[in-house]
Amino acid sequence: MFNRLKLALLKLSKVLVPLAGLSILIIFLYITPPGILDKVGAVGYSVCHQISDHSFHFGNQQLPLCARCSGMYLGAVVGLIFLNLRYHHSAGTPRKGVIALLILFGIAFAVDGSNSYLSLLKSISPQFKFLPDFYIPNNTLRLFTGSGVGLGIAVALFLSINQSLWKDWDTKPILRKPYDFFWLVALMLGIDLLVLPEWPWLLYPVAFISAGGVLFLLTMIYTVLWTVIMGQENTFLHFGQAWLPILAGLTIALLQITVIDLLRLSLTHTWGGFPLG
Repeated sequence: MFNRLKLALLKLSKVLVPLAGLSILIIFLYITPPGILDKVGAVGYSVCHQISDHSFHFGNQQLPLCARCSGMYLGAVVGLIFLNLRYHHSAGTPRKGVIALLILFGIAFAVDGSNSYLSLLKSISPQFKFLPDFYIPNNTLRLFTGSGVGLGIAVALFLSINQSLWKDWDTKPILRKPYDFFWLVALMLGIDLLVLPEWPWLLYPVAFISAGGVLFLLTMIYTVLWTVIMGQENTFLHFGQAWLPILAGLTIALLQITVIDLLRLSLTHTWGGFPLG
Protein backbone atom coordinates (compact mmCIF):
# COMPACT_ATOMS: atom_id res chain seq x y z
CA MET A 1 0.00 0.00 0.00
CA PHE A 2 2.77 2.43 0.97
CA ASN A 3 4.78 1.61 -2.17
CA ARG A 4 1.73 2.20 -4.37
CA LEU A 5 1.15 5.56 -2.72
CA LYS A 6 4.78 6.55 -3.20
CA LEU A 7 4.71 5.56 -6.88
CA ALA A 8 1.49 7.51 -7.41
CA LEU A 9 2.98 10.54 -5.71
CA LEU A 10 6.12 10.36 -7.83
CA LYS A 11 4.06 10.07 -11.00
CA LEU A 12 1.92 13.05 -9.98
CA SER A 13 4.99 15.10 -9.09
CA LYS A 14 6.32 14.70 -12.64
CA VAL A 15 3.40 16.88 -13.73
CA LEU A 16 2.95 19.17 -10.73
CA VAL A 17 6.60 20.05 -10.13
CA PRO A 18 7.22 21.49 -13.64
CA LEU A 19 3.96 23.44 -13.44
CA ALA A 20 4.82 24.78 -10.00
CA GLY A 21 8.33 25.69 -11.13
CA LEU A 22 7.07 27.59 -14.16
CA SER A 23 4.47 29.41 -12.06
CA ILE A 24 7.00 30.50 -9.44
CA LEU A 25 9.42 31.66 -12.15
CA ILE A 26 6.71 33.80 -13.79
CA ILE A 27 5.78 35.33 -10.41
CA PHE A 28 9.43 36.07 -9.60
CA LEU A 29 10.03 37.71 -12.97
CA TYR A 30 6.83 39.74 -12.60
CA ILE A 31 7.37 41.11 -9.09
CA THR A 32 11.08 41.94 -9.41
CA PRO A 33 12.39 45.17 -10.99
CA PRO A 34 12.94 45.22 -14.78
CA GLY A 35 16.38 44.65 -16.24
CA ILE A 36 18.51 41.56 -16.00
CA LEU A 37 20.94 43.01 -13.45
CA ASP A 38 18.04 44.11 -11.26
CA LYS A 39 16.57 40.61 -11.37
CA VAL A 40 19.96 39.15 -10.52
CA GLY A 41 20.05 41.66 -7.68
CA ALA A 42 16.64 40.43 -6.53
CA VAL A 43 18.15 36.97 -5.98
CA GLY A 44 20.84 38.50 -3.77
CA TYR A 45 18.15 40.61 -2.07
CA SER A 46 16.75 37.44 -0.49
CA VAL A 47 19.95 36.52 1.38
CA CYS A 48 22.11 39.66 1.70
CA HIS A 49 21.75 43.11 3.30
CA GLN A 50 23.31 44.66 0.15
CA ILE A 51 24.71 47.66 2.05
CA SER A 52 26.57 49.77 -0.49
CA ASP A 53 29.69 50.47 1.61
CA HIS A 54 30.10 46.73 2.20
CA SER A 55 29.88 45.86 -1.49
CA PHE A 56 31.97 46.02 -4.64
CA HIS A 57 30.88 48.15 -7.61
CA PHE A 58 31.54 48.31 -11.32
CA GLY A 59 30.77 51.79 -12.58
CA ASN A 60 27.57 52.86 -10.85
CA GLN A 61 26.36 49.26 -10.53
CA GLN A 62 26.58 47.51 -7.17
CA LEU A 63 27.14 43.75 -7.09
CA PRO A 64 24.02 41.79 -6.10
CA LEU A 65 25.78 40.53 -2.95
CA CYS A 66 27.97 42.29 -0.40
CA ALA A 67 31.70 41.54 -0.36
CA ARG A 68 31.34 38.81 2.29
CA CYS A 69 28.42 37.09 0.58
CA SER A 70 30.09 37.44 -2.82
CA GLY A 71 33.13 35.63 -1.45
CA MET A 72 31.01 32.98 0.22
CA TYR A 73 28.96 32.07 -2.83
CA LEU A 74 31.90 32.36 -5.22
CA GLY A 75 33.85 30.05 -2.91
CA ALA A 76 31.00 27.57 -2.81
CA VAL A 77 30.63 27.53 -6.61
CA VAL A 78 34.39 27.27 -7.24
CA GLY A 79 34.72 24.56 -4.59
CA LEU A 80 31.88 22.46 -5.98
CA ILE A 81 33.20 22.68 -9.54
CA PHE A 82 36.72 21.76 -8.39
CA LEU A 83 35.51 18.82 -6.29
CA ASN A 84 33.26 17.50 -9.05
CA LEU A 85 36.10 17.61 -11.59
CA ARG A 86 38.60 15.97 -9.25
CA TYR A 87 36.46 13.56 -7.23
CA HIS A 88 33.16 13.12 -9.09
CA HIS A 89 31.14 10.66 -6.93
CA SER A 90 33.58 10.33 -4.03
CA ALA A 91 31.96 11.12 -0.69
CA GLY A 92 34.39 10.17 2.06
CA THR A 93 35.25 12.73 4.75
CA PRO A 94 38.47 14.63 4.03
CA ARG A 95 41.56 14.35 6.22
CA LYS A 96 41.55 15.87 9.72
CA GLY A 97 44.06 18.51 8.65
CA VAL A 98 41.72 19.75 5.91
CA ILE A 99 38.78 19.81 8.32
CA ALA A 100 40.86 21.76 10.84
CA LEU A 101 41.73 24.38 8.23
CA LEU A 102 38.09 24.69 7.17
CA ILE A 103 37.15 25.21 10.84
CA LEU A 104 39.79 27.96 11.05
CA PHE A 105 38.25 29.58 7.98
CA GLY A 106 34.89 29.48 9.76
CA ILE A 107 36.36 31.07 12.89
CA ALA A 108 37.92 33.84 10.81
CA PHE A 109 34.54 34.42 9.15
CA ALA A 110 32.80 34.67 12.54
CA VAL A 111 35.41 37.00 14.02
CA ASP A 112 35.50 39.35 11.05
CA GLY A 113 31.72 39.29 10.71
CA SER A 114 31.24 40.11 14.39
CA ASN A 115 33.76 42.94 14.25
CA SER A 116 32.11 44.34 11.12
CA TYR A 117 28.66 44.16 12.74
CA LEU A 118 29.86 45.95 15.89
CA SER A 119 31.41 48.67 13.74
CA LEU A 120 28.13 49.05 11.85
CA LEU A 121 26.17 49.35 15.10
CA LYS A 122 28.50 52.12 16.27
CA SER A 123 28.09 54.02 13.02
CA ILE A 124 24.28 54.06 13.07
CA SER A 125 23.45 54.13 16.79
CA PRO A 126 25.11 56.58 19.23
CA GLN A 127 24.25 54.36 22.21
CA PHE A 128 26.73 51.77 20.92
CA LYS A 129 29.69 54.16 20.78
CA PHE A 130 31.17 52.48 23.86
CA LEU A 131 31.87 49.30 21.88
CA PRO A 132 35.59 48.69 21.29
CA ASP A 133 37.31 48.91 17.92
CA PHE A 134 39.25 45.68 17.36
CA TYR A 135 40.30 46.69 13.85
CA ILE A 136 38.83 48.63 10.96
CA PRO A 137 36.64 46.31 8.84
CA ASN A 138 37.11 46.38 5.10
CA ASN A 139 35.83 44.67 1.98
CA THR A 140 39.09 42.82 1.38
CA LEU A 141 38.76 40.91 4.66
CA ARG A 142 35.06 40.40 4.03
CA LEU A 143 35.81 38.85 0.63
CA PHE A 144 38.60 36.59 1.90
CA THR A 145 36.76 35.32 4.99
CA GLY A 146 33.59 34.80 2.96
CA SER A 147 35.53 32.75 0.41
CA GLY A 148 36.97 30.53 3.13
CA VAL A 149 33.54 29.68 4.46
CA GLY A 150 32.33 29.16 0.90
CA LEU A 151 34.92 26.41 0.45
CA GLY A 152 33.67 24.77 3.64
CA ILE A 153 30.09 24.93 2.36
CA ALA A 154 31.24 23.36 -0.91
CA VAL A 155 32.84 20.42 0.93
CA ALA A 156 29.78 19.81 3.13
CA LEU A 157 27.31 20.09 0.25
CA PHE A 158 29.41 17.94 -2.09
CA LEU A 159 29.45 15.14 0.49
CA SER A 160 25.68 15.46 1.06
CA ILE A 161 24.88 15.40 -2.66
CA ASN A 162 27.05 12.37 -3.39
CA GLN A 163 25.94 10.36 -0.38
CA SER A 164 22.25 11.11 -1.04
CA LEU A 165 21.84 10.96 -4.81
CA TRP A 166 24.26 8.51 -6.34
CA LYS A 167 23.91 4.76 -6.44
CA ASP A 168 27.62 4.32 -7.17
CA TRP A 169 29.05 6.83 -4.68
CA ASP A 170 32.59 6.11 -3.61
CA THR A 171 33.67 5.94 0.05
CA LYS A 172 37.15 7.29 -0.73
CA PRO A 173 37.85 10.64 1.01
CA ILE A 174 37.67 13.83 -1.01
CA LEU A 175 40.69 16.16 -1.11
CA ARG A 176 42.86 13.11 -0.41
CA LYS A 177 45.28 13.75 -3.27
CA PRO A 178 48.51 15.59 -2.36
CA TYR A 179 48.21 19.37 -2.56
CA ASP A 180 44.60 19.33 -3.83
CA PHE A 181 43.39 21.47 -0.93
CA PHE A 182 46.35 23.81 -1.45
CA TRP A 183 45.47 24.24 -5.13
CA LEU A 184 41.80 24.81 -4.29
CA VAL A 185 42.66 27.55 -1.79
CA ALA A 186 45.20 29.06 -4.22
CA LEU A 187 42.58 29.10 -6.98
CA MET A 188 40.08 30.84 -4.72
CA LEU A 189 42.69 33.33 -3.56
CA GLY A 190 43.58 34.12 -7.17
CA ILE A 191 39.93 34.79 -8.00
CA ASP A 192 39.60 37.03 -4.94
CA LEU A 193 42.65 39.03 -5.99
CA LEU A 194 41.09 39.53 -9.43
CA VAL A 195 37.86 40.79 -7.83
CA LEU A 196 39.55 43.39 -5.61
CA PRO A 197 40.52 45.89 -8.37
CA GLU A 198 36.80 46.08 -9.31
CA TRP A 199 37.41 45.82 -13.04
CA PRO A 200 34.00 46.14 -14.75
CA TRP A 201 34.78 43.46 -17.36
CA LEU A 202 35.35 40.96 -14.52
CA LEU A 203 32.74 42.05 -11.97
CA TYR A 204 29.95 41.80 -14.54
CA PRO A 205 30.24 37.98 -14.78
CA VAL A 206 31.00 37.82 -11.04
CA ALA A 207 27.59 39.39 -10.43
CA PHE A 208 25.89 36.54 -12.28
CA ILE A 209 28.09 33.79 -10.82
CA SER A 210 27.71 34.92 -7.21
CA ALA A 211 23.94 35.44 -7.43
CA GLY A 212 23.64 32.22 -9.44
CA GLY A 213 25.51 30.56 -6.59
CA VAL A 214 22.68 31.51 -4.24
CA LEU A 215 20.12 29.81 -6.46
CA PHE A 216 22.39 26.83 -7.14
CA LEU A 217 23.20 26.14 -3.49
CA LEU A 218 19.58 26.43 -2.40
CA THR A 219 18.56 24.18 -5.29
CA MET A 220 21.01 21.44 -4.34
CA ILE A 221 20.11 21.64 -0.64
CA TYR A 222 16.43 21.20 -1.46
CA THR A 223 17.28 18.51 -4.02
CA VAL A 224 18.91 16.46 -1.25
CA LEU A 225 15.93 17.05 1.06
CA TRP A 226 13.45 16.08 -1.68
CA THR A 227 15.42 12.91 -2.40
CA VAL A 228 15.38 11.90 1.25
CA ILE A 229 11.70 12.73 1.80
CA MET A 230 10.62 10.91 -1.36
CA GLY A 231 12.72 7.85 -0.50
CA GLN A 232 14.89 8.15 -3.61
CA GLU A 233 18.30 8.07 -1.94
CA ASN A 234 21.09 6.40 -3.89
CA THR A 235 18.94 5.63 -6.92
CA PHE A 236 20.62 7.80 -9.59
CA LEU A 237 23.76 7.40 -11.68
CA HIS A 238 23.98 10.93 -13.12
CA PHE A 239 22.25 14.31 -13.00
CA GLY A 240 20.07 13.52 -16.02
CA GLN A 241 18.34 10.75 -14.09
CA ALA A 242 17.83 13.08 -11.12
CA TRP A 243 15.99 15.75 -13.13
CA LEU A 244 12.83 15.61 -11.01
CA PRO A 245 14.50 16.09 -7.59
CA ILE A 246 16.68 18.85 -9.09
CA LEU A 247 13.67 20.59 -10.62
CA ALA A 248 11.81 20.24 -7.32
CA GLY A 249 14.81 21.71 -5.52
CA LEU A 250 14.94 24.61 -7.98
CA THR A 251 11.22 25.25 -7.56
CA ILE A 252 11.46 25.34 -3.76
CA ALA A 253 14.56 27.55 -3.96
CA LEU A 254 12.75 30.02 -6.23
CA LEU A 255 9.75 29.95 -3.92
CA GLN A 256 11.93 30.75 -0.92
CA ILE A 257 13.66 33.61 -2.74
CA THR A 258 10.34 35.05 -3.94
CA VAL A 259 8.69 34.87 -0.50
CA ILE A 260 11.68 36.46 1.26
CA ASP A 261 11.87 39.18 -1.40
CA LEU A 262 8.20 40.03 -0.86
CA LEU A 263 8.56 40.05 2.93
CA ARG A 264 11.64 42.27 2.82
CA LEU A 265 10.02 44.61 0.31
CA SER A 266 6.95 44.94 2.52
CA LEU A 267 9.17 45.86 5.49
CA THR A 268 11.68 48.20 3.80
CA HIS A 269 9.67 49.48 0.80
CA THR A 270 12.81 49.47 -1.33
CA TRP A 271 14.66 47.07 -3.62
CA GLY A 272 17.91 48.68 -2.53
CA GLY A 273 20.28 47.81 0.30
CA PHE A 274 18.97 47.42 3.82
CA PRO A 275 18.12 50.89 5.21
CA LEU A 276 20.51 52.00 7.97
CA GLY A 277 18.57 55.01 9.21
